[in-house]
Amino acid sequence: MSGEGQAAGQGKVVALSGGIGGAKLALGLKRVLAPGALSVIANTGDDFEHLGLTVSPDIDTLVYTLAGVSNRSQGWGREGETWSFMSALEALGGPTWFQLGDGDLAMHVVRSDRLRAGETLTAITADLAQALGAGVTILPMADRPVRTKIETAAGVLDFQDYFVRLRSEPEITGVRYEGAEAATLSDAVAAALGHAALAAIVIAPSNPLISIEPILAVPGMRDAIRAAGVAVVGVSPVIRGQAVKGPTAKMMREIGLEATAAGVLARYRGIVDAFIADPDDIPALEGHAGGVTLVGANVMMKTLDDRDRLARLVLQVAAKVAGGRATAGKT
Repeated sequence: MSGEGQAAGQGKVVALSGGIGGAKLALGLKRVLAPGALSVIANTGDDFEHLGLTVSPDIDTLVYTLAGVSNRSQGWGREGETWSFMSALEALGGPTWFQLGDGDLAMHVVRSDRLRAGETLTAITADLAQALGAGVTILPMADRPVRTKIETAAGVLDFQDYFVRLRSEPEITGVRYEGAEAATLSDAVAAALGHAALAAIVIAPSNPLISIEPILAVPGMRDAIRAAGVAVVGVSPVIRGQAVKGPTAKMMREIGLEATAAGVLARYRGIVDAFIADPDDIPALEGHAGGVTLVGANVMMKTLDDRDRLARLVLQVAAKVAGGRATAGKT
């Protein structure tokens, strides 16, 4: 199916993505765009140091998904994974709350070794993606560490402590992105957003608080997106008040946000030109649109066909927005 998007006249596309949900749409975009047309800016706020290794969960989910080696039943990790390391670690009394499969472990070892040698996360990610055959440019949102911290009444938690070890159970009072103020756009991210052939920017259906907003918190990111001058299309990760995946709705409610598609759109105010949400959510969105083009569609992606369908729709909406701008410019 690769290259089907060429008929729509699409050029380069940049997607902002977290892990599982974003990776599904990224795969659809890869399948319908021309080879080499897609770049994905990946959230690194979930990254953390564990057992002396730097783990990049969202980057690795994107690499595995796009390379066709992901565990499809769980959405993360590698298909056919083995667990000898974890068994040995448990026997030694080591921490086993964060599961590291044997093949997955190799990614973290290579990444950590090269980071200690002074290489950038951008360069390392490019090589890992190429080695596994991802076929897409995957760009960390920043090379400097940015870490998502979860604020609770009992104190501040590292994101993976909250999400994995504590299973998102603590009630949260806020989210912050530690180190974001010192981060900068990499040359690769700046080049992708400023590419002369850029046709669209897509905000994937990822958790806005812990997947997309860490990306937007990197100084210069919002300005670069606005300066790109192309249609920015967002896809809702919330359907009728329920998250497609993970604790999105729970987290939004607990910090006083509306846990709906309208609440997600509010987080992207001033960024998106169009927003795709479940048809049942469109009536409530209409009062919050503020000039944003609203599109009602099935945003669930259970099958490869679903990923392709939604990817094509995103590109069609982007083209329509761009066409409307061109027409307005002539009047």
